[in-house]
This record gives sequence, C-alpha cells and structure tokens, in this order.
Amino acid sequence: MNQKSLLEVDWSQIPAPQDDGGADHLKGLKIPPIHLIATDDTSVMLATLEGRSVLFAYPRTGEPGKISLVDDWDMIPGARGCTPQTCSFRDLFADLKGAGAQHVFGLSTQSNAYQLEMASRLHLPFPVLSDAKLELTRALNLPTMEVAGLVLIKRLALIIDDGRITHVFYPVFPPDRNAPDVLQWLKDNPR
Repeated sequence: MNQKSLLEVDWSQIPAPQDDGGADHLKGLKIPPIHLIATDDTSVMLATLEGRSVLFAYPRTGEPGKISLVDDWDMIPGARGCTPQTCSFRDLFADLKGAGAQHVFGLSTQSNAYQLEMASRLHLPFPVLSDAKLELTRALNLPTMEVAGLVLIKRLALIIDDGRITHVFYPVFPPDRNAPDVLQWLKDNPR
C-alpha cells in the first residue's frame, strides 16, 4: 500500500521504525572534516562550524507524480515521510533559529542535482547537503538501509555544538513531528 500524497500521510497506516541501536554511538562524537556540497552552491564542513547546528537526515525525498523506488516503500519502517519531515523543518525554520540553531541543514544520499530541484520546489530556507559518496555516512557510521540497490540514511536528527554531536533524535516517527521535537529540545537546552 502506497499513499499517493507526499504531504498528507495517514501515519497510522505506516509502520514505525524501531530503535535498533544504530545511533547509540553518535552522541559525543566529533564530526569528521568532510566537505559536503549544498543546495546553495557552497561546500559545507560541519566539523568547522561554530555554534549550534541542527542536521536532520532522511532516506530520500519523493517527486510529485513519480513512482516510489519500490512498490512497498510505505511499508518499509522509517522510509516514508521525507517530504513531511523536510517541510516541517522549513515551517519551523525561524523558530529553530530563534531557539539557538545558528545553522539548519537537511542531509541525504541523493545527488545535489536531485536535492536542488526538491529544495526549489519546497522553497527551503536552509541548505540540503548531499552525501552521495557516503563519506559522512561511513565516517560517522550513520544507521542506513539498502533499498533497490541504494544505501539510504535512516531518519534521524543531530544537534551539533562546535563540531561535536551533543544530542541525537533516533528513531524519528512520525517524521513531521521531528522539527517540533527538535525545537522543544533547543528551548529546553539553551547554550
């Protein structure tokens, strides 16, 4: 069963991901010095950013009118919801900044060209980073899944303070609640 709308999803019909421990090792890690291409035509090295950054990762955003990677995409726990998650961060962007996030980034293993189309279509006020070469994914040993021969990052969010991971949201469900949960954490944990 695949729900047709990218944004209007009945989460009660989607299996929730379970905590498989895939992100347990991340809190406290220093971000490695890896350059990632961003949708704003910059190269970003998260390791060198001063202040507090929010990095949310997702498997793969969909394209309106295009078929899913696989027929049962919605039934893969944690696969569905990349566009609602991204739009939620877009909608709360000013609030996240107001709560102390100097930087907000999306992250996926999709190509920069694909992300550029999505960022433009969704009117994102923040850059999306491409880890198409899996450099950051492998260096941090981020939790992944393989679908249709592609390695995809499992949905998570990281709070990064001066290049070090200080908090991890994983697993994330439902995806459109991720940004409000991050915002609440930022309010509860000011720097």
